[in-house]
Amino acid sequence: MKRFVIAVYVENKYGVLARVAGLFLRRGFNIDSLTVGETEDPAYSRITLTMAGDDYDKNQLLTQLKKLHNVRNVKSLETETMVEREIMLIKLKNSPENRSEVMAASEIYRAKIIDYNPQTLVVEVTGEPSKLNAFIEVMKPIGIIEMCRTGAVALERNKTIAEKE
Repeated sequence: MKRFVIAVYVENKYGVLARVAGLFLRRGFNIDSLTVGETEDPAYSRITLTMAGDDYDKNQLLTQLKKLHNVRNVKSLETETMVEREIMLIKLKNSPENRSEVMAASEIYRAKIIDYNPQTLVVEVTGEPSKLNAFIEVMKPIGIIEMCRTGAVALERNKTIAEKE
């Protein structure tokens, strides 16, 4: 199974997100991550979602998404031609024994310690999903208390999703 990033440009109206998510439910596909936000034009929102499947699954979903009411454009973003980022907040155990290791890893991963107290550290990590996954693996032995990830946001290089193909 491959991982796909799909950008859906929709009218900024109530019920649109429910219709998009409902399509995945009806087709029996899982959405791995989903982010939604207003675009440069307040009349439109952009839904960025990731899913796993084969090319047939991806093509079926692209075709069905294009048929939905209030959907302006749909595009599968290719790894080679997109910029993708995610944000993660991760709360770690803080102790004199592990503090320098957390600080060193944060520097290497270009992460920021955004909250510090004697019991915990909260670190913000921004980057590609693989970078966040690697940071998680490094922090597991230290003790992850809690974490939250935004899901993927991605833009295609050199053109916009709103452009007609």
